[in-house]
Amino acid sequence: MELSNIVGIVVAIRRFGVRLRLLVVSGVLLAGCVTTTTGGFTPEASEEEALEDYIQLAVAYYDANDMANARRHINNAMAINDRSSEAHNILALVHQREGDLDLADEVFRRAIRLDSSNSRARNNYAAFLFAQQRFADAYRQLETVANDTTYEGRAIAFENLGRSALRLNNTDSASNSFERALQLNSNLYVSALELAQIRFNQGDYESARNLFNQYLTIKDFYSVPHTPRSLWVGIQIEGHYENSEAVDGFVRLLTTLYSESPEFRLYQNLANGN
Repeated sequence: MELSNIVGIVVAIRRFGVRLRLLVVSGVLLAGCVTTTTGGFTPEASEEEALEDYIQLAVAYYDANDMANARRHINNAMAINDRSSEAHNILALVHQREGDLDLADEVFRRAIRLDSSNSRARNNYAAFLFAQQRFADAYRQLETVANDTTYEGRAIAFENLGRSALRLNNTDSASNSFERALQLNSNLYVSALELAQIRFNQGDYESARNLFNQYLTIKDFYSVPHTPRSLWVGIQIEGHYENSEAVDGFVRLLTTLYSESPEFRLYQNLANGN
């Protein structure tokens, strides 16, 4: 069954289910001769549910890379509430995926203006800015997101804050951000790896090795492949401890898989004594 049929059925069941429950409740009340009631199914509640449905459908189509239907449901959502921050957030993502970057930037900013507490929109905007290499702008957005204690993606926000800080050559902020990310979620392998490199550069070799081993444990658990950066970090740390077996293994992988990478050139410079 196609996605459009599935989501249509889901929404229909949800809405008719609500109406059915209301009819049942009404019947019970009449049978019991109750003359006063409280609450009820208000038009406002119905519109809020419809708005949520349309946004969820837009997200589903976006995830399925069906931008036409994602946009259609966003338009339906905005017909109900054209000041919905979340609807604008999804619309900005659609513009971004379609390559309309100036428009995506404008709509992201509107989503945040409509609701400055929408950390999901702010985080998506930060990712957009990072992809555009606007690292200072991304950093400012992520600072706000990371300070939102109610945001479910806070650990990743701290990790991305650290990555932005590295691009801005702010090592202290990067270190603090990666530490906070790992404090919130010890399974963030990027934070462990980047913090290992920072500690190695600072001469704290024991901490660097512990963090790199933490990275390896997480990487193996989630079956994440080595990257050129992870192999380079491993070469440096295990090289310091003269662990030739580990170094040789990392070098083989780097040479075989990533001989065109900047990290391979760094290894060649190290091997040549440069």
